[in-house]
Amino acid sequence: MADITCQFLVIGAGPGGYVAAIRAGQLGLDTVIVDDRKPGGTCLNIGCIPSKALIHAADEYFRMREAAERCAIPGLTAAEPGLDWGAVVGWKDGIVNRLNNGVTGLLKKARVKLVEGRARFLDGKTVLVTSETGTQRISATTIVIATGSEPVELPSLPFGGKVISSEEGLSLPAPPRRLAVVGGGYIGIELGTAFAKAGSAVTIVEAAHEILPLYDAELVKPVRARLAALGVEVLTGTKAAGLTGEAEDLLLTSPDGGERRLAADTVLVTIGRRPVTEGWGREELVLDMDGPFIRTDDTRRTAMRGVYAIGDVAGEPMLAHKAMAEGEMVAEIAAGHPRRFDPRAIPAIAFTDPEIISVGLSPAEAKAAGIETATGRFPFQANGRAMTLARDDGFVRVVARADNHLVLGIQAVSSGLSELSAAFTLAIEMGACLDDVAGTIHAHPTMGEALQEAAFLATGKGLHL
Repeated sequence: MADITCQFLVIGAGPGGYVAAIRAGQLGLDTVIVDDRKPGGTCLNIGCIPSKALIHAADEYFRMREAAERCAIPGLTAAEPGLDWGAVVGWKDGIVNRLNNGVTGLLKKARVKLVEGRARFLDGKTVLVTSETGTQRISATTIVIATGSEPVELPSLPFGGKVISSEEGLSLPAPPRRLAVVGGGYIGIELGTAFAKAGSAVTIVEAAHEILPLYDAELVKPVRARLAALGVEVLTGTKAAGLTGEAEDLLLTSPDGGERRLAADTVLVTIGRRPVTEGWGREELVLDMDGPFIRTDDTRRTAMRGVYAIGDVAGEPMLAHKAMAEGEMVAEIAAGHPRRFDPRAIPAIAFTDPEIISVGLSPAEAKAAGIETATGRFPFQANGRAMTLARDDGFVRVVARADNHLVLGIQAVSSGLSELSAAFTLAIEMGACLDDVAGTIHAHPTMGEALQEAAFLATGKGLHL
């Protein structure tokens, strides 16, 4: 295979990598991107997109069951629904394939060369790509490391047999009759909730004192209540010690030394993800590390000239939209544009039931930073649109500086609320104050009105509460 020389080389075709390649191609750089999987990375292929598809399918099935058994709206009746999980998984795979083809088309449109195979650095300017058809040497002026992340494996519960990661969880042929989820972060709660709605008996095991540790207790409380209503057992302060006995039950231990055996047909381990910093020749480079991550500056340049790192390998938050923003920036830097990574806020969303949005500082984080705040909290129990949707749990909370009312953070929890994250993030990114949010006319009746009402409350001028 012929050697390739290019201006811009991207290792990894996940959200950060493919966006970097597309933007570089659009800017006229001779660009190559390398990956041994279909474009889209973990997020598109085995993460964000397929999980949201299954979550939505499970939601729809659960609503149909509720309508057949006990519809929340008097006068409506429905027939008993059916569930063909194999067909649901096929529908999910179809969405993923469409998006794969879409990304491939965008790369082609930007004149980016896609090389299939595993890349390994020979030095700071050259990689060797190995594929089924042979090896190929690629040299570049600028190289971007976008190798993403992978599930963390528990030593006591190695993947295999009934113990699976989220990747296998998204392709199960049927909902397990008894599912144990080890890890109460957002991935575990999202998938555990989906399988509970699809008919599985679900138990969530979390070593910490509370689930969803990225979010404060006030936001997590409605999720806990919903899990209880769905019949999901949540065991906090409990560790999974491995499989035991002929039936391979899950052995659980508590801090007081107590033990419990939990019968499970499938054990889904979702204790977190780690950056992929091995297997691509990092030892051939001179890179500084920041814990498990590659250390970068505010342009995502590493310790080596011409070598950048973006996405999950470059540090928290390990989110696709953060990687995309970094990828676009690095491509523009390579094309000669002055850029640096300095967002005011990066939204974090848990697609649980109800959904959680957190953008910017929480009240506790602002207090820890020594900032005196004004806070407004508006419950959806007082929102007309939420009532008409028969889901009025949760609230919107606005956190602002007490002195000048600059908005520092916005959090919310309720059903189907994730789309409001754009408005929340934009308010903070644009430097909005409470009066800006309160003075913006919000459409009625919408759940977005709760943001305006929370801002009114923070200024001491609440209208509907």
